[in-house]
Formats: sequence, C-alpha cells, structure tokens
Amino acid sequence: MTLYQRTYQQSVEHPETFWAEQAKRLPWYTPPATTLSYDDQQHACWFGDGELNICYAAIDYHVEQGRGGQPAIFWDSPVTQSKQTVTYHELRDRVAKFAGGLASLGVTKGDRVVIYMPMVPEALVAMYACARLGAVHSVVFGGFAPHELAIRIEDAEPKVIVAASCGVEVDKVLPYKPIIEQAIALSSFKPDACVVFQREALRAELLEGDYDWAELVASAPFADCVPVKATDPLYVLYTSGTTGKPKGVVRDTGGYAVALAYSMEAIYALEPGDVMFTASDVGWVVGHSYIVYAPLLRGCTTIVYEGKPVKTPDAGSFWRIIDEYKVKSFFTAPTAFRAIKKEDPDAKLLGNYDISSLEHLYVAGERLDPPTFHWLDDLLDVPVIDHWWQTETGWPIAANLPGVEAVPAKAGSATYPVPGFNVQILDRDGERAAPMQQGSVVIKQPLPPGCLTGIWRDPQRFHSAYMAAFPGYYLTGDGGYFDEDGYLFIMGRTDDVINVAGHRLSTGEMEEVVGGHSAVAECAVIGIHDDLKGQLPIGLVIPKDGFDGDEAKLEAELISLVRERIGPIACFKQVLVVNRLPKTRSGKILRKLLRNIADGKQFGIPSTIDDPTSLEDVHVAMCERSVGAAERAKPLDL
Repeated sequence: MTLYQRTYQQSVEHPETFWAEQAKRLPWYTPPATTLSYDDQQHACWFGDGELNICYAAIDYHVEQGRGGQPAIFWDSPVTQSKQTVTYHELRDRVAKFAGGLASLGVTKGDRVVIYMPMVPEALVAMYACARLGAVHSVVFGGFAPHELAIRIEDAEPKVIVAASCGVEVDKVLPYKPIIEQAIALSSFKPDACVVFQREALRAELLEGDYDWAELVASAPFADCVPVKATDPLYVLYTSGTTGKPKGVVRDTGGYAVALAYSMEAIYALEPGDVMFTASDVGWVVGHSYIVYAPLLRGCTTIVYEGKPVKTPDAGSFWRIIDEYKVKSFFTAPTAFRAIKKEDPDAKLLGNYDISSLEHLYVAGERLDPPTFHWLDDLLDVPVIDHWWQTETGWPIAANLPGVEAVPAKAGSATYPVPGFNVQILDRDGERAAPMQQGSVVIKQPLPPGCLTGIWRDPQRFHSAYMAAFPGYYLTGDGGYFDEDGYLFIMGRTDDVINVAGHRLSTGEMEEVVGGHSAVAECAVIGIHDDLKGQLPIGLVIPKDGFDGDEAKLEAELISLVRERIGPIACFKQVLVVNRLPKTRSGKILRKLLRNIADGKQFGIPSTIDDPTSLEDVHVAMCERSVGAAERAKPLDL
C-alpha cells in the first residue's frame, strides 16, 4: 500500500490509536487518557478527560518557546490603505488585556460573546480573548442585517457584543452600530454590554451600556488562560439560511485543535514560521479555521486581508499579497478566481509580481469547475488542490495531501478522503454505490475530531438534520461518486440533481460543459419545473470581458455543446446571459433561490447575499425570456 493508503486505513480502522497520536501535537494542561467516547445518541466525543486552552496553545505557548518576535498576523487593508504587523508577543499581550476587559464586564467561562467585526486584527484578538476566558464566541459576518443579527442574539444569548464602529468596502463605509442597536431592539434577549472598536473611517456614538475598546483595554488587567475540557464548546457558528431559524453549529475545543494541527501538516504542508494566506472572512468557517486558529496553532504567520480579489485596486491584488508577504500556502474560493479570470483572462497582471514563494494553491467553498482548474493549472507552476468540506465539519473532508503523499490531480475531483473521514457513497436504499455510480455522500461514524458536536440548544435538530437519514452515517447533503481510482467527485448538493423525464442528471456536469466555452467566465445550471418532463435545465452565464455581444449565437453554441457532450436526453435548450449571478459573501451561487424564482415561488433576499440587486437582475432577465413561471415570483418582505 502507499503511505496515504496505510495512513487512511489506520485512521478509519483504529481511530482511537490514530487520534491519540495526533493529540500529542498540542500542549495540554491535562493530556487525555480517554481518546474516544460516545454520548447518549452515540455521537463521537473526543479527548473527554483532557484539559487545554486553545489560546494558550496558539499564542502563549509559542512565546514561551522563543517565537515571540515572529509575526503572527500581517494585516493588509487596501480599502483603508493600511498595513500592520503583529508579533506573537504583541498578540499575546493584546489578547490578554482584552480578555481582562471582557472579564471586567462579567464575562466568565461558558458565557457567550457575539462578535460583529470586519477583517481587522481586533477580530482575532476578540475571538482569542473569549477562548482565553473559556467563553464561547459567535462571530456574525459584519454587515448582516439587523433581523438576522437579532435571531443570532436571541439564540446565543450573549453577555456582551463586541463590534467595530464600521466596515469599509470598495465604494462605501457601512456603519455597524445602528445595525446592532436595531438588532438588540428586535431581540427579546438583551446583552449586558457592547464593546466598540472605533475605526477612523467612521466613529460610532456610544450610548448607555456601550464601552470604547481602547478605554476598556487601558484600565484592564492581564487575564490568564482558563483551562477548559476538550469537549467544552469553543464557538457557535450559524449556518446561513434564507428564512427560518439558522442552525448554530457547535465546535468543541480539544477535537478541533487536534484536527486543525494535523491538517496544517498533512494537507497544507506548512512548518512553523511559514506564511499562510486565506482569502476569506472570520464570519465564515474558513476564516475561523484557516485565518484564526490553525495557522497560529502551527506557529505560522496568518494574513488578515481587508479587500477583494478584484477592484482593490485590480485583479492582481492576490498576486501582490503573495509576493509582498512571501506566502507559501494560499487558499480561497473558486469564485474569486472566476472574478479574476473575468477581468484579466490572460492573467497579464501576474507578470508584475514574483510569486515564487508559493508552493500550493487551495480552493474550497464550492466545487472547482474544470475550466477554472485548467486555467489555474496552466497559469501556475504549483499544485492546484481542490478540497471539499463544510461548516459542520470544520476542516477538509477530502483533499490532495502533500504533507502525507501528493498524487496527480484530476479536474473536478477533490482527490481522496482525508484520514479520519470514512467517506462512502450510498444509493437511495442505503447500499454502497459502485464506482462511477452517483449517490449520497456520507461519512461513517465516528466523525473525526473537529466536526460539529451539536446544534446550539437543539440536540434533536442535530440528529434529525444529519444522522437520521442513514443510521450510523453523517449525511453531508452532497451528491457524488468515486471513480475507479478512488478519486472522490462532489457534484453539488443532492437537490442539484434534476429529474428530466425520469432520468436523473447532474447540473454540475452541465456546468462543466457550459463553463468550458471560451466566452464564458462563470455559469450556473438549475432545474426548473416542467409539466411534461418534470424538470428541465436552464443555463445562466456571465460572459468574459471582450465578449462580442451576440447572445443568440452563444446560446446556440452552448446548447449544441451540452447536446454533444451529455446528449439530447439533457433537454438543455435555454441559456440566459446575465451580468451577475447572486452569491453569498463566501462565493456560493444561490441556486435554490434561482430555482424558486424560475418556478414562480416567493423568494426572500437572504442576509448572506453579496449583492441583492443581482437577484433582482436575474428575476427581470427570467421574466423577459419567459422562463418557467418567473413572472409569478414575488420577493418576500423579510
């Protein structure tokens, strides 16, 4: 067997032995004697009798080991023309002081703190300060609407809210304080206090119960790290939803720390002192795991980037960051590269920068479509690694693993399951699918360390949402297959499989074909209701810059391509050219909303949407082309 095969086999056949060895990477206060146990519903609990503090393991420990002068954070903010370097020693002191300030407001072990911050170093300071005290943080993406913030306040019941006075975007400054005040007014639960970090772009007016960050820290004592059990919660992160109550994913402390530390070596192949650039946001799981916690647990330097892949100032911004900070590992979402490719299709701006420090490029957040993979693979002299995971798992489920054994990539595949994740494909009857047969992607229990341990205040929802469909397995909600070589292909959410006249077809496969056209920068294929065939696919495409504007010709060519590659059985007969596709801020196309519009259903503008007008534009385009029942769709007043 190969090294990967031996490692993976040990992890799924002897998980206790495997993870007991990985736990030795951390500086525990009380090393765990018990590696794996189970709760009343037979969900895995890891390192239950171990004690640690993730703030100590990620910051204080490195200072004690003589790494205090090394940069822990590089902050780069093209939107404010600001930069800052924070060493491990400086970060330790700033975190300890802010933790002391929170403690002076009554925050203790087990209390919740909602953090509503943009991409500034203080966001990391606030998160680590909570962890230092044993408090549970819940980060809400800066700019979320008052209604959505209020739902999270009601559910988490935070003692304190920590916020910035504003967020700064390419063309505007967004005041945060009025949003917080509206959210508190809407919520039946009222926090005791609000701490505001004042930004020069827009200072907030402080009211009764508000505290200025700088003044609070000035008089605060240093707070020591509080030992917590490995199974104690570190944070609650709410999954996005268009309506209804969001799910608060609960992450434990010890299992998460062990999993992240392992991943930094096995997946990201980083050594202490290396620089990692993850272009995401601390409001998402990617930011939690690979901006905030994992790089510092490994003793690396993390980059906090307050900007966009384009327009801050141009499509060369990521290349500049890699050059300037000598980035070794870079991680972002495929949609970021599609935006870059649209504005700079030949990557001419790359020629302005030296990115020779880069050793690996990682993408996740949505499926890496083959055209974007090939564009990157042809452009760069480093491995392009598509890896797949979820908010719920907290770290990658499948990836190429250069820290264990790198293998050749296949376009459209996330390569192999990561050690610890016993990934299987099940058919509708719960039977193992054969190679190349699509089915539901599941993970056999026990889930490895780092995965969700529950839904905040709703244990039954945890079981019903993830564990009930296939007893003994965690349901990912994604569809996919293994090929004959054991490569895992994730084809999208299971509801992205459409039924055309009794034939189950993957819209992901159609997107591969459409996205491969030389004039297409980005696309989505959705299934819409049809009285005769059940469902029919329709394509929405964004042309590349320089497109000649002949939409009828492009539509005909794309229809012909799908017919040629997939067959007339796909019934792919309609393409809309649009300027934008509605996406979440993390880059996921809102396909379910697009289907609702096309089927004439009411639709809401979700709080997670990056640009609400993009949804309205698509709605108008669908009505003009008489797509489905789009003219009957009405926006919900949320």
